[in-house]
Amino acid sequence: MRKLFRNIHQLYTVSAHSRLFKAGKEMQDAGLISNAWMSIQDGNIEGVGGMDTCPSASEFQEVVECKNRIVFPGYCDSHTHIIFAATREGEFVDKIRGLSYEEIAKRGGGILNSAARLRATTEDELFDTALARAKEMIGSGTTAFEVKSGYGLSTKDELKMLKVAARLKSSLPVTIKSTFLGAHAVPPEYKGNQAGYVDLIVQEMLPAIAAEGLADFVDVFCDEGFFTPDESSRILEAAAKYGLKPKIHANELAVSGGVQVGVRHQALSVDHLERITEIEVEALKHSSTMPVALPGTSFFLRIPYTPARMILDADLPLALASDFNPGSSPSGNMNLIFSLACIQMRLLPEEALVALTLNGAYAMGIAETEGSLEPGKAGNFILTRPAQDLAVVPYYYGFGMVDQVWVRGEKFQG
Repeated sequence: MRKLFRNIHQLYTVSAHSRLFKAGKEMQDAGLISNAWMSIQDGNIEGVGGMDTCPSASEFQEVVECKNRIVFPGYCDSHTHIIFAATREGEFVDKIRGLSYEEIAKRGGGILNSAARLRATTEDELFDTALARAKEMIGSGTTAFEVKSGYGLSTKDELKMLKVAARLKSSLPVTIKSTFLGAHAVPPEYKGNQAGYVDLIVQEMLPAIAAEGLADFVDVFCDEGFFTPDESSRILEAAAKYGLKPKIHANELAVSGGVQVGVRHQALSVDHLERITEIEVEALKHSSTMPVALPGTSFFLRIPYTPARMILDADLPLALASDFNPGSSPSGNMNLIFSLACIQMRLLPEEALVALTLNGAYAMGIAETEGSLEPGKAGNFILTRPAQDLAVVPYYYGFGMVDQVWVRGEKFQG
């Protein structure tokens, strides 16, 4: 079916002319076409342009009038943990009382709290709750996302999480990528024997996951108090034998060496980066690794924000993701991430949009088919409420400007 969207007040294609990401100053160009049209055929973008070149409406089976509206690509959220058993609002109150993330973790909270609850939860229960969260994310504009394991911390329960991710892939119209994050924390039964747990990941978990084809990527929490650079490298080297592309949690809690590990192993992305120096920036300059900022985590934990301007001023790319998880960023609303990026990280709206769409798609390995509104790519986009300028979207923080979400040329109904 052919569909025409016409009289679009502003169409942001985020066009990269078949390039897979934008970096530095070029992120200020989000491919704006004013007074525009866009056509879709069989779920993919067919054409875009100014209204002076708009095709005749008689050529289309459906025509959508977009007067005073803005259209831009759906968000590509490259970092989420939406498969979890229970919320952690008790720890939220502990944080209000003054306990740090690290102090809560030492008391058995944090990741270990989620792991204990997940182990006692069935696959069906996990699927039902994750499906509800995913639908809410899509309804707010996310048209592709990645989901990590990492709350199982045993072979059986990591497999259980990844099976839930596979069920999400087959149940939803959006692109979903799955990541094995067994190296998220050391479970209680391996307390004092972290090396033994790394052995378990390498010798048992990875072969089992690869045998069932359940993961697209592998991730490691390489940070202070979690996994060392040497341990992280060992896990990534083992994962490479199974064709799993690496990602890295790096430099959330300290300047940990995680960025350098990621670059050395040609990681698709290094995520968090709340604490980086010129040394990390220099390492990223000589790589194809995407830096990913997670401003929702900085907001919720009251820790520093990723120094976005330092990264862009070094002519590097940047992606933005939600880090939706029950402990440190309990929100998958990318519109809030849009606002935080502009307000707290001082990104221009156009820079933030590129980071939320095309660069996010790159961090998921899908930029060839998603992340921008170019002919041949998926017809995934957001249609806003009436608005005069893109800046209105992050300006109205916490107030949804998203009116409709279209996935592969079909309006998402939830």
